[in-house]
Amino acid sequence: MRSFRCCRSAVLKIVIVIAFLLIIASLASAMVFLIRDRGRTHNTVRALALRVGFSVALFIFILIAHQLGWIQSTGVPVGPGR
Repeated sequence: MRSFRCCRSAVLKIVIVIAFLLIIASLASAMVFLIRDRGRTHNTVRALALRVGFSVALFIFILIAHQLGWIQSTGVPVGPGR
């Protein structure tokens, strides 16, 4: 069972890294389109919309992974019992 958790953790990390790379690539392509087209085409808007979509998808993926117990929160405690 331990090896399965280790493998799942590695897969989750890879998925999150790939999502971040897609977000950064989309942002970079929007910058290139903005410089090259000078705002005359809709390529910049499409690239930025794609970036927003990737960001929302990553956020939802992290929420679902937390709800399913695939990842554990280790941050600031919530509630009055500190």
